[in-house]
Amino acid sequence: MTITPSPVLWTPQRVLVTRSAAELPHGAEIIRRCEAAGVPAIDVLAGDRLPSLRGADERTTYAAAKRTLAVVVAPPSKRRMQPIPPSADWRMDLAEGCPGHCQYCYLAGSLSGPPITRVYANLPEILAGMDDHVGRGTVTSASARAGEGTTFEASCYTDPLALEHVTGSLSAAISHVGTHDWAAPVGLRFTTKYDDVAPLLALPHRGRTRVRVSVNAEEVAGRFEGGTARLPRRVAALAQLAAAGYPVGLTIAPIMPIPDWRNSYGALLQSVAEATAGFPELDLTVECITHRFTAASKEVLTSWYPRTKLEMDESVRTRKFGKFGAAKYVYPKETMAQLHSWFDSEIAATLPTARALYWT
Repeated sequence: MTITPSPVLWTPQRVLVTRSAAELPHGAEIIRRCEAAGVPAIDVLAGDRLPSLRGADERTTYAAAKRTLAVVVAPPSKRRMQPIPPSADWRMDLAEGCPGHCQYCYLAGSLSGPPITRVYANLPEILAGMDDHVGRGTVTSASARAGEGTTFEASCYTDPLALEHVTGSLSAAISHVGTHDWAAPVGLRFTTKYDDVAPLLALPHRGRTRVRVSVNAEEVAGRFEGGTARLPRRVAALAQLAAAGYPVGLTIAPIMPIPDWRNSYGALLQSVAEATAGFPELDLTVECITHRFTAASKEVLTSWYPRTKLEMDESVRTRKFGKFGAAKYVYPKETMAQLHSWFDSEIAATLPTARALYWT
């Protein structure tokens, strides 16, 4: 008899609930779920200010924050949807922070303070804000990707599936998008490194949510992506979602020119092809993102992971300036060209029905 292993679930060791969050129905639901998950310490605070999680040093602070979930009310600034090219029209945050331990974590350069995970109790208010943005985007609403409708990205600052069993927020968002009467076509999008997709399979998604699985070469995923589901589990989850009628996708990120990278990434694409071979109506997209870092993110990451073997050597990179003037370090032009050309041809050969959305 084959025994199916349990999905990878993150259970926080401490949950902090602000007073205002505890008073909301979704906040109460999160508390209920955390109790059911066996969280050892759930503290409903007397006010709306979170206590400091600062420790004696960055490593201590990091460890305490990564074990903690905060349930808060998203203020207007966090509910204000922003364009998020090249992924989607709008960024819609259900949470902020991630329980994973990826040594290249992009949040290290985006979020300030200890990396505590915050989930939002005023979820109905967040979802209600989507209506005003339908048809107003510039990434998919008015482009070659217009068939996707107005798209809302739910994983810019978090991995919502990693938190789902203690929040229920993702299921609520998928059901809302699938059943709401929209003024024009709408699509919800998120990407994940986790595999607990069972709660999503029977939801009334109506094909309006695209679930992308974040994948990499086994050497990268196994070495740098601590606390997440192993790569074969993610690929199997992708197949489960496709079987349930979801549009699916691959987020291949961060791509790194590791030794023998062609064979390593080729094996990854082949595993996806084999897992999805039984779905003739497969709706599969691919997004390719190469590794990059900033001076600020490098400083944070090396404080969190002082013994990391992740390559972050400015001398072998090219400095590139973003649209807001921030400098990031990317691979040299020649390396990028080799990677881009190989991925374009290999994806077309191995996953011929897949639709490549962008390369960055």
